[in-house]
Amino acid sequence: IRIWAIFRKNGYKKVLKVVKGGETRRESSSNGVNAIDENEANVLIHDCARPLLSERIIKDCVKALEKYNAAAVAIPSSDTIIKVKDNIIESVPKRENLKRIQTPQCFRLSVIRKAHELAENESGEYTDDCGLVLNYGLCDIFVVEGDNKNIKITYPEDICIAEKFLLQYN
Repeated sequence: IRIWAIFRKNGYKKVLKVVKGGETRRESSSNGVNAIDENEANVLIHDCARPLLSERIIKDCVKALEKYNAAAVAIPSSDTIIKVKDNIIESVPKRENLKRIQTPQCFRLSVIRKAHELAENESGEYTDDCGLVLNYGLCDIFVVEGDNKNIKITYPEDICIAEKFLLQYN
């Protein structure tokens, strides 16, 4: 497969498997989770759209899984968030109770595997794996402090922001 040639050419040694994505985020996550051969493990699910993930966040996530069955990376919201229905504001939640979730999202394998098993025949779509675990009430999810540099590249202007952050690293 072409991807393995890229790994060899660049000397990447940590990749053990390449798993085909699904038609939805949940399917892609499920494919990855189901490709794990162990009975129990720490699973960190990360978006490739967040290329500036720090080593500190990874270490904090692994440490959180020593005590909790799940952890999410999040940062405080600097904006006020509104709840809207039909373009009319319904409510304005208190900002101190709101955070912006990032990835990775981290789980004990048994928890995330169970969530995907339960969702297998369900038509609902989840924007992230934490929402899936919460939907089934499988466990509490601890919040690990994220980083404002752990941005998601969604819009063209995000590339400019990422480039500025990368210049700081050099």
